[in-house]
Amino acid sequence: MKSINPSRRQILATGATVAGALAFPMVASAQAPIVIKFSHVVAEKTPKGQGALRFKELVEKKFPGRVQVQVFPSSQLFGDAKELEALLLGDVHIIAPSLSKFDRYNKKIQLFDLPFLFDDMAAVDRFQSSAAGKSLFEIGRGFRGLAYWHNGMKQMSSNRDKLTRPEDVKGLKFRIQASDVLEAQFRALGASPQKMAFSEVYQALQTGVVDGQENTWSNTYSQKYYEVQKTIGETNHGVLDYMVVTNAKWWDGLPADIRTGLSEAMAEATVYANKLAGDFSKEDRQKIVDAGKAKIQTLTKDDVAAWRKALDPVLQKFEGPIGRDLIQAAQKSNL
Repeated sequence: MKSINPSRRQILATGATVAGALAFPMVASAQAPIVIKFSHVVAEKTPKGQGALRFKELVEKKFPGRVQVQVFPSSQLFGDAKELEALLLGDVHIIAPSLSKFDRYNKKIQLFDLPFLFDDMAAVDRFQSSAAGKSLFEIGRGFRGLAYWHNGMKQMSSNRDKLTRPEDVKGLKFRIQASDVLEAQFRALGASPQKMAFSEVYQALQTGVVDGQENTWSNTYSQKYYEVQKTIGETNHGVLDYMVVTNAKWWDGLPADIRTGLSEAMAEATVYANKLAGDFSKEDRQKIVDAGKAKIQTLTKDDVAAWRKALDPVLQKFEGPIGRDLIQAAQKSNL
């Protein structure tokens, strides 16, 4: 199948109608189709949302009348707090949570929250496609990973005028995801980490409940954090990605040819979604620049060295549960 790469403008214009255009045709069959419920928490117009719709399209073309993929975006079925449990209970079949959500199930996946482990998204790609990266798909607890989907590298923002050195965040309150590694990261910097739901961050920044946050260019733009922050430090200090996961027992119970076809469709949808993520990241960074509100500050080599030195104790602290070999494999992905 020839790959199709629409522009972002086309995606935004048609996102609301794509699901209807891809609706499963009515096919007369003696046997009911296999129904796959794919649930996620973001909008259809995002790279993740578009990746899910591409997966649906590819699967239904491979297995007309045999497989139906139902996509539920924007927490229509389950939110962040419930989707993992719903997957284990069989209420949904595929989800795509942030990698940080898995630390309570498999400590090795905490690797992706470590600061300054990857130099850029190309290094992330190299690691995730390696044997070491794919080994993390075996999460345990009834989960099985199918693919890594990108969001991008994280930047820090704050309500202060400067954000290029570790001392610039000392004493500030930073919103974080629920992650032991991210909590340790900000404590090592002398900041106060505040665990908070994604939906609450804008108001918390606006009212001063927290002073700053870390996120990708895409999230910082789409959630309008740049409107309520003075400075964004282009730290590229971590990665924010997702793992597409399924219920291992359900997956193993599928016919072999269906599993093969789903894996092929997922691989193609992953390439598509990850390209969109890279495109969105570049475009959204420029939109923040053009808005002229938050000032973007770039880091020198000396600045980055200072951050790495300040945060090296975090890598040492989590070396035990994650594994030195896995950390070294990730570091080798940097060229």
